[in-house]
Amino acid sequence: MSDATFRPARQGGTGLAGMFAGLRARIAARRIYVDTVRELSRLSNRELADLGLHRSAIEAAARDAAYGRV
Repeated sequence: MSDATFRPARQGGTGLAGMFAGLRARIAARRIYVDTVRELSRLSNRELADLGLHRSAIEAAARDAAYGRV
């Protein structure tokens, strides 16, 4: 493997520590997404409207909460 093809982990530096830090960050973000979808899905349509959301926008709102605007 040449230096040109080596890519360090996205978060937390390089090597195994960086790989595990990146994995932990992705798992944490996924947990935020799942929890947000679950909590918003439990709300009534009226409660969602009070928040300015339609039921069809729950997954997009959860993605924004977990991963930021893409």
